[in-house]
Amino acid sequence: MTGATELLAERLLRAGIGDVVTVEPVSGGLAALAGIAHRRDAPPVFVKTFAEPPDGDAFGAEAEGLTALRELGGLATPDVVVASREVLVLSLLSPRPSDGAFWEGFAHALAHLHTSTVHPRFGWHRDNWLGRRRQVNTWADDGFAFFAEHRLLRWLREPRVRAALDPADRAAVQRLCARLPELLPDRPACLTHGDLWSQNVLSDGAGRAAVIDPAVSYGWAEVDLAHLWTTAAPPESGRFFAVYAELTGLDAGWRARMPIIQLRQHLAVLAQFDDDWGAADTIRATLAPFRSRA
Repeated sequence: MTGATELLAERLLRAGIGDVVTVEPVSGGLAALAGIAHRRDAPPVFVKTFAEPPDGDAFGAEAEGLTALRELGGLATPDVVVASREVLVLSLLSPRPSDGAFWEGFAHALAHLHTSTVHPRFGWHRDNWLGRRRQVNTWADDGFAFFAEHRLLRWLREPRVRAALDPADRAAVQRLCARLPELLPDRPACLTHGDLWSQNVLSDGAGRAAVIDPAVSYGWAEVDLAHLWTTAAPPESGRFFAVYAELTGLDAGWRARMPIIQLRQHLAVLAQFDDDWGAADTIRATLAPFRSRA
């Protein structure tokens, strides 16, 4: 075993799973170490841990988010086997199939989540985590104020963001936040996955779309839509957006809003990783209309 798989095996043992034969490393995650644990006396499981755990119960919050998405919104999710401060163990999902019907089915499932969980307030009863950083979910009645304070301005205090964005960039974020009510439609809150890029969409045993790695809250549905729209979705997902729009009554101007809403995710990436995969440049391009002309 490598150092990472040895650490996973060690933490599985401390969590009471002592029949692990091998741990197969899994790539794709950005913040945690992950693998598939093959067991002697039970089916294999997915396991992940942090080499240095963040301050707080990140895995407990993630497990709760999976349960909420399944029980409140009807999304397929893996079963939680163990959720401790050290390790998260889940039932094993399958890679998603490469066909349009799968994504059309997911459009129906996501539309059901968003339309069946409308809530009078924005937030969640506890904070959770995006990667290794805390996602603040303090309750608010105003969606624009919630998004501005807890999804955009919150990141400006992070050292990596301060280093990457100059004072004019940070002032542009503040000007954009002040104008959110004129830039975005007034939408109700609903239960959102919160980190819905295509890598977090897999398949369950019945062939349905199943999601992992949530950072749930009651927020704007377009937070989920923006993450799928602005990250590298596979070609067969093309019908997803048309079907979702038809099912939810999404207006024709939704695509123009995606860069503003996705600022939240780009700022989170910028705050956590040395390689920001172009996030800083994308942020500056989105902020260009909000820079001072003085």
